[in-house]
Amino acid sequence: MAEQTLYEKVGGVESIEKVVDYFYEELVLKDPAVNQFFEHTDMVKQKSHQAKFISYALGGPNQYSGNSMAKAHEGMNLQPEHFDAIARHLHDALAHFGVSERDIDEALTRVATLRDDIIYK
Repeated sequence: MAEQTLYEKVGGVESIEKVVDYFYEELVLKDPAVNQFFEHTDMVKQKSHQAKFISYALGGPNQYSGNSMAKAHEGMNLQPEHFDAIARHLHDALAHFGVSERDIDEALTRVATLRDDIIYK
C-alpha cells in the first residue's frame, strides 16, 4: 500500500479548509505584526486560494490557479519576520487540528521553499 500524502494524512480538502479558517480568523487577522497585509483583502477569495495552495503543497491535487507566489506578493515588501510569523501561524493552526509535529515540519519545509518568492517583493 502506498504511503499517504500529507494531504491525505490531514484529512483532505475539508480539513484543510478548517485549518485555513482557523489560521486566518484566530491567528493571522488577530496578529498586529501581519494583519495589516489583509486589510483590503477579499477574505473569502483569499481563504479559497490558500486552501487550494496548501492542499497542493501537502501533496493533494493541483487546483491552485492563482498568481505565482512572487506575483501575488509583489509590492508588499514582506520582510523575513512577516514570513516567519505566517509560518508560525500555519504551524499553530495545523497543531490545533491534531497534525503531528513530524508532519507539520514536513509541511513547513515545503512552504519554506517559497521564501525567496515572497520576501522583499
